[in-house]
Amino acid sequence: MVDSFVFSEGKLVSHNLEWEALRLARADKGLILWIDLTAPTAEETQKVLEQLFEFHPLAIEDCVTRSELSKVEDYEDYLFLIVQSAFAETEKSVQIHELNIFLGKEFLVTFHQETIPALTLLKERVIKGAGLQARGADRLAHQVLDLAADSYLPVVDVMTQEMEDVEEKSLAGERKEDLSKRILKARRRLSGLRQILRPQRETVARLARGESKLIRTQMLPYFRDVQDALARIDERLQGCNDRMMVAFDVYTNRSAHEANEGIKVLTAITAITIPPVVIGTWYGMNFRIMPELEHPLAYWWLTLITVLLMVGMGVWLKSKRWF
Repeated sequence: MVDSFVFSEGKLVSHNLEWEALRLARADKGLILWIDLTAPTAEETQKVLEQLFEFHPLAIEDCVTRSELSKVEDYEDYLFLIVQSAFAETEKSVQIHELNIFLGKEFLVTFHQETIPALTLLKERVIKGAGLQARGADRLAHQVLDLAADSYLPVVDVMTQEMEDVEEKSLAGERKEDLSKRILKARRRLSGLRQILRPQRETVARLARGESKLIRTQMLPYFRDVQDALARIDERLQGCNDRMMVAFDVYTNRSAHEANEGIKVLTAITAITIPPVVIGTWYGMNFRIMPELEHPLAYWWLTLITVLLMVGMGVWLKSKRWF
């Protein structure tokens, strides 16, 4: 699907033009053109990227090829960026969507295979005219990057909630589920998200430093604001990771402590049963001559001795706080 927006003096003047009208809008130097391609066909990709804008073949190849790392390439007349947008329905279904951006002086082209909620929201704002003044393509690019950065906030909130739940269960010592697997899976998700986020921070930082002439000076503070937002998100993820590690240590230490307590109880029971085992084994041997067995009170004496030894062993273990 191809969505097109034409702006004049910061206001939307046309939406979803025909192909010939797009060619005319592209040639008009006074207009700002934004084309968004969502899961385009090969024909649509060729028409827009190759015929209409004549982008470099390497940039087109990077655009249509999946990549998990953000980057920015300067082709003099335009910039090519790869950034990532996040979406989470639950803590177990965090989705990362690749967003490719071509930024020129008077145009912006966005290319993505999945529907990106952040872009859908921006297009709705543009159509409704909700305060967006697109007086430059870099202003549109900032809006796209800003919403892509904001898309991480719900994901961080979901992961924070999961971390707090794990932390609470670890401290409470609940044994209804194996928290170790859940903690390790959560840490993998956190690590994967940070590996995606860090290159994106550097990509936005390059734009915020004014390395490209396509970013106007007055727009640099806006890009620095996006950079700061990504830095805050990364710090929150680092905090979640640290707290998850503490919860994991608490959980493993508690599990080890509970295992030791169980071993101590079993050891105490074994120690208490040693006297009857030894006495029973001794008198279970097939000796021909055992004079004490002829005594009429031998059974009662051995029973009393066995009980006293068991009680004595139990009292001694209790004094050592084994149970």
